[in-house]
This record gives sequence, C-alpha cells and structure tokens, in this order.
Amino acid sequence: MSNIQAITVAQLKEKINKENITVIDTRNAAEFTDGFISGSVFVGMEGNFTEWMLNLFAPGTAIVLIVSPGNEKECIDKLANTGFTNIQGYLEGGFEAWKKAGEKIDMIINVDAAEMAMDIPFDENLVIVDVRKPVEFADGHIENAFNLPLSDMTDPANFIKLEERDNLYVHCARGYRSVIAASLLKQQGYDNLRNVLGGWEFIKHAKGIKIVKETSALN
Repeated sequence: MSNIQAITVAQLKEKINKENITVIDTRNAAEFTDGFISGSVFVGMEGNFTEWMLNLFAPGTAIVLIVSPGNEKECIDKLANTGFTNIQGYLEGGFEAWKKAGEKIDMIINVDAAEMAMDIPFDENLVIVDVRKPVEFADGHIENAFNLPLSDMTDPANFIKLEERDNLYVHCARGYRSVIAASLLKQQGYDNLRNVLGGWEFIKHAKGIKIVKETSALN
C-alpha cells in the first residue's frame, strides 16, 4: 500500500478548506446515497471502479479516499496500478468517523421507477437525466429525457441545459453510473435531484412511462 497514510477528520477538513483536492467515496451506492461528505464524488469499488476513475479524473488529481474499513489496501493498490500518483491519504474510520464528528453531510434521495412514473405527469419542472451512452439512449429511452452521458460530465459546461429550478431524476442502465452522475451534479450545486434505483432495467418495465427509440441513430 506504499506509504499512503490514514488522515484524521480534522486533517481532511483542513485539506478540503485549503487545498485543491477531490474526495472520492468508494463505498457501495446504497451507503453513499444514505449519507456522504458534502462535495465528495462517488466512484464505488463495486462497479467498474478504475475504468470510471480514468474516465473522470486525470491520474495526477490530488485525491483523498473514503473507503469502507478493511478495503483500504485493495482500493489504493487498484488506483496505484492504474496510474494515480497523487493519493493524499484515506479517512481514518471512513465515513462513519466524519459523521460521528458531527461534520456536514449530504444525501441523495432514491426513488423507484414506479414513483417516477407517478411524478412525471404532475411536475412541470421534472427533467429526466439519462446518463447512459448515446447508443444505449437511442435503443430506448423515456420520452423527453435529456441524454447527458456520464463520460461527458467532467465538463460542467455540459450541464448548461439544466436549471436550478429543475427537479432532476437521474438514471443509467442499472444504478451505478447514475449515482456517480448524481454526486457530480450535487458537487456543481444541483440539489433538487433523485436517483432512480435499478435504472433502465426497471424503467423499461414500469407502467405509465412512455418509451421511445431513435431508429436513425441505430442504423
């Protein structure tokens, strides 16, 4: 695990306040949405962890890790082997240490596809953000959904079509990418958002949701 050390809550607070660091939370999606350090980004070890780290962050990015206790070595080794060279440490005691210290936390509301289906007709500010790849989107998506692929979300300029008043319902194929996306949106100040559990796998079977395809994009 090289010489990367645990840091305390106080040390992490100082880094957040004084340094240009990115806090990466590697716990599972359910744990993250239930509570996380404000401004942190979810990239869970449960999914394509190193692939999305490379997609979203430069290898030299200054990183502090939030890891489930016991997974520190595996996490750091994966990142080191992928070329991340500026890991500043991991939070001693994980997220629970931060929470017990009474520090500021945030959360993401989860909804299922049926709940979203009930909300669509009655919320004029509801915007569905589909973070799947364009080819996935073309093969079937919710009518009037906005396709914002997760790989494009490193540039906040791509959020320009989203407004503060919008109530964002974020989904992907199965629920991993959507939580990454939701954390990036939260980081940019979009607080009115919900994560759709299970993603497209559940949405496409839900009653009351109009599905459309873009056949021209598939040819």
